[in-house]
Amino acid sequence: MKLAFSTLGVPGLPVADVLGLATTYGYHGVELRAHREEPVHVGLGLAERADVADAFKAAGVAVTGVAGYARVAAPGEDAAVVEEVRGLVELARDLGAPFVRVFPGGEEPDADEVAARRLGVIAEHAADAGVRVLMETHDSHRTGADAARVLGAVGHLHAGALWDLLHTWLGGEDVADTVAALGPYLGYVQVKDVAGVDDTTPLGLGDGVLPLAECVDVLSRQGWDGWLCWEYEKRWYEDAVPLPDLLGRGREFLARLLSEAGQSPR
Repeated sequence: MKLAFSTLGVPGLPVADVLGLATTYGYHGVELRAHREEPVHVGLGLAERADVADAFKAAGVAVTGVAGYARVAAPGEDAAVVEEVRGLVELARDLGAPFVRVFPGGEEPDADEVAARRLGVIAEHAADAGVRVLMETHDSHRTGADAARVLGAVGHLHAGALWDLLHTWLGGEDVADTVAALGPYLGYVQVKDVAGVDDTTPLGLGDGVLPLAECVDVLSRQGWDGWLCWEYEKRWYEDAVPLPDLLGRGREFLARLLSEAGQSPR
């Protein structure tokens, strides 16, 4: 499996500094949070996008995904949601990223139907761009079973799932059940650690209660060989330890889990 981290852990940090952290601590990928307050977002022009792509290529670091905030199951008109995701898909294409992250965000009884309909439209555009749109296990669809209901209805290779381990755990779903549900759809996995259900302040990997070893073990036994991306939610927890102080130990922890599961980080 390949190791990455998300820029959610280093909010606002310039691209050059992000790449410096990745190369210093041995991460081969970075998930870019695509928000207006970040250096990389859909408002960048083509020349700026090319500069970012060139910087990543020169550093030998992959853009593992573009993490957007569109909510594909949210109430409202389809057109606005589809257009928002199209913009993220085009950004990912220009950066050479294989994935775009979206949220479900459903509130109505027909949320599954709404999300599937929109993802079906979006997937066609994503296929043309060579990008997969991944609905994260989050909020209204926090388990693998929730996501699989939607993605099964879409039935398109360019609509998949991003597994956020925290949310499936909070949803009471066993790791093996998540992997079984998301198997055909899984794009990549966000790992993290927290103290407990009532305290989700981000911790260093291995310092909390999430089933990280089981996650890596089950994925390995299934022969899965994608990205493990550490999403450290520093942006939402100002008092959390700065991510750069934890990156080295975090990589060592993941490498040990991979070794115990018969794999090597790459």
